[in-house]
Amino acid sequence: MTAPSPRALTEPVEDYLKAIYELERRNGAASTSEVALALAVAPASVTGMVRRLAAQGYLDHVPYRGVQLTAAGRAAALRTIRRHRILETYLTQVLGYPWDRVHDEAERLEHAASDELIECLAAALGHPTSDPHGAPIPTVDGLVDERVHRTLADLAVGHTARMVRVASDKDPDLLRYLADIALRPGAEVTLVARAPYDGPLTLRIGEAQPIVGPNLAAQVLVEPVLTPAPASAASATEPKPAASRARRR
Repeated sequence: MTAPSPRALTEPVEDYLKAIYELERRNGAASTSEVALALAVAPASVTGMVRRLAAQGYLDHVPYRGVQLTAAGRAAALRTIRRHRILETYLTQVLGYPWDRVHDEAERLEHAASDELIECLAAALGHPTSDPHGAPIPTVDGLVDERVHRTLADLAVGHTARMVRVASDKDPDLLRYLADIALRPGAEVTLVARAPYDGPLTLRIGEAQPIVGPNLAAQVLVEPVLTPAPASAASATEPKPAASRARRR
């Protein structure tokens, strides 16, 4: 059966496809119970919607695991995610919303805003590639950066990393705390010490040394900061000037 145009999708369908995309990214497939938990609905409701979306060509069943998005389902999910993340970016950059409040606003607006409006907002913002929480913004063509990043909890003591994004933008308290300790996308953070037995982690962010729990650290995605080679080591590998080689002949 041919899937309907993305414009014909209802708000619940867009929410289902977006939730399944996020679960599939983490787990490879989405089970009925996981979808029910993510959307706070009854498992029986999920079963009915999953059957409907599969019949419309948006989902494929994975034996013993749940469902996965088809190409049409993925395109529809990424379209909604693009709208959500552009709206979040506009709210923070232009209207001055704090990053811990934009998620709920974008959830309400993402289903109502026209594609034309979304693209006007994207152009006004200079076509951003990530939202305020560091999450990648899918392109109009449905391309998205899906690289897997390490978490701050994985960092070795003494190593420095750059924060890429927050794993989830749905916890306002977490976002406010991260802002309080200046841990936002782009910030460089060094792991100073790690207490044994899953104890707290001491960080260095600028001049401050906040202490965080391992559960919080697991919500912060990072990329390593490459340390430049010492000048002496670099010069040792450089070729000798031609004149020097000539004098030795």
